[in-house]
Amino acid sequence: MRIRFRIHLKTALAIALAGAGAERALAEDATDAFKSFPSISLSRKMPKLTGFSTISTDPTQNGELKDVKVEALLTTEGPAVESGLTWRVFSPIPDSDGKLPLLATSEGGSTAFNLVPGEYFVNVAFGRAGATRKIRVPEQGTIDKQVLILDAGGVMLNAVSGSDVRIPPNELSFSIYSSDVKEDGERALIVADVKPDTVVRLSAGTYHVVSDYGSVNAVIRADIQVEAGKLTEATIQHRAAKLTLKLVSEPGGEAIADTAWSILTSSGDVVSESVGAFPTLVLAEGGYTAVARNKDKIYQRDFTVKAGVNTDVEVLLHGNDAPDEAAAAEAQD
Repeated sequence: MRIRFRIHLKTALAIALAGAGAERALAEDATDAFKSFPSISLSRKMPKLTGFSTISTDPTQNGELKDVKVEALLTTEGPAVESGLTWRVFSPIPDSDGKLPLLATSEGGSTAFNLVPGEYFVNVAFGRAGATRKIRVPEQGTIDKQVLILDAGGVMLNAVSGSDVRIPPNELSFSIYSSDVKEDGERALIVADVKPDTVVRLSAGTYHVVSDYGSVNAVIRADIQVEAGKLTEATIQHRAAKLTLKLVSEPGGEAIADTAWSILTSSGDVVSESVGAFPTLVLAEGGYTAVARNKDKIYQRDFTVKAGVNTDVEVLLHGNDAPDEAAAAEAQD
């Protein structure tokens, strides 16, 4: 397995430059990479608030409304995020069910809330990343702009077959898991069924990615690092190929209909079953046996799958001595 990475480093470059003018110009573009591709916007529950002290002020009481401005940064030195944010303001006094009442919401980028004096929890979500802060709105004077640090980045996934054979997007999917393994040996699922070239916004850290090509056994796993303020583009290499099965009376002949197929590994395990004249499937690299059943007769052929070599596998009605080189034919798009 091979993984190719490309990381957008605008934020890091901005910090490294000595010229203030150049630093500002680059910093303003730090989130551009997140806007150039479709993204997954996922709801995120507010983090547990056990670390905050008890609140005695009721923010729902009457009082003069104060303007509270809020903004979020991907990193402490980065620019404000101006799209893709979900803001929520909660009362700190739980309802009878023990949940904190939601008082206000806002979508987009930097925003402002009109709040009466009191204390609140302000939560901002950026995809699967988020931050929460307790604030106090004073009875006298103004309140400073509240800046929350997301410590977040993004990842965009894709995959190839073999050295560099493009895989159709509708045949690929990714699932992103926590890097930590639980006591039962499982990992917590962060987001499932991610399509190629889609930005997933995540808190900075290491994640375990599972890539599925097709629906049989072409599965690749990899650990990927997400860095704050950066978009990581990762291309995973599958060791697999797409095959079309055919039962024919002669090499290159027309496929015979009403054929039932079973694909066995070299150890005899069944990995796929289907019915049709020419079913198509994706298999991981290795040796297999194709078994065709037609009109109570059984035909079979051993064949080898080579990574990135998409081809037809023909099983002959008369004899099983078809050259295995057919399985290594020219790669088909």
